[in-house]
Amino acid sequence: MGGMVAAGLSGPARASVGAVRDYLLGVTLLNGRAELLTFGGQVMKNVAGYDVSRLMAGAWGTLGLLTEVSLKVLPVPPGEATLRFDDCNQADALRKLHAWGGQPLPLNASCWVNDGTAGAGTLYVRLRGAVAAVEAACRSMGGTRLDNATVAPDWAACREQTLPWFAARAQHPDHALWRLSVPATAPVLTLPAGAQPLVEWHGALRWVQAPESAGDALRAAADAVGGSTSVFVAAGASGTSAGGQFDLKSPALEQIHARLKRSFDPAGIFNPGRMAPGW
Repeated sequence: MGGMVAAGLSGPARASVGAVRDYLLGVTLLNGRAELLTFGGQVMKNVAGYDVSRLMAGAWGTLGLLTEVSLKVLPVPPGEATLRFDDCNQADALRKLHAWGGQPLPLNASCWVNDGTAGAGTLYVRLRGAVAAVEAACRSMGGTRLDNATVAPDWAACREQTLPWFAARAQHPDHALWRLSVPATAPVLTLPAGAQPLVEWHGALRWVQAPESAGDALRAAADAVGGSTSVFVAAGASGTSAGGQFDLKSPALEQIHARLKRSFDPAGIFNPGRMAPGW
């Protein structure tokens, strides 16, 4: 649980229900001065003022060691269905997702993955909500409805980045796993030759496997649509950081990050080099 918060790992439903930071009510952490600090609370009404606890979501442990986290949870929806759309290239998948996003449909999660045949691929869409709303959406959207019990492990593998698409990176030890966060309405990105993305969050998250030398091209592609880029897993078996992994998009933002780092971890003990080279 602490690792999920520290890595800011929001699952496939992030585009529909929000990020993990949106559910973080409070944390207790050990900072670089060996001080045990508590921020936030355990219920919504006790959380007021500047929400320092949310800084820890996606900080990759650079600000301190999390010892406790308090999270808000959601009830399990009564209805659920997964639809599969075959022979669907990335552009078609994005057009479908953009069109559905403007309709009152109980969209919960989506995943488009290329199957390696002439740009074709498969789009999976998960619906969650009231039973009547889910059934009506299945009738209007089309596609092939999959058995919930059969497809549940696939959604879990998508959440854990263990789908065959992710596992295939083992065949290319010089490739890093890149995470491109872009507006959901962004078109197909111009990526380095041979790079095929896996698309989640209704188009807002594009996973890419590519050498770290392709970083400039990937950042340019994301910047062109107002997005950001980060190395999620560096090349090589160790998966260790290959320098600063945060996409600090301006000197002002870099200064803010540096001040936060100095405030929580002045000696640079926690995860050095992850936030930016040298700190």
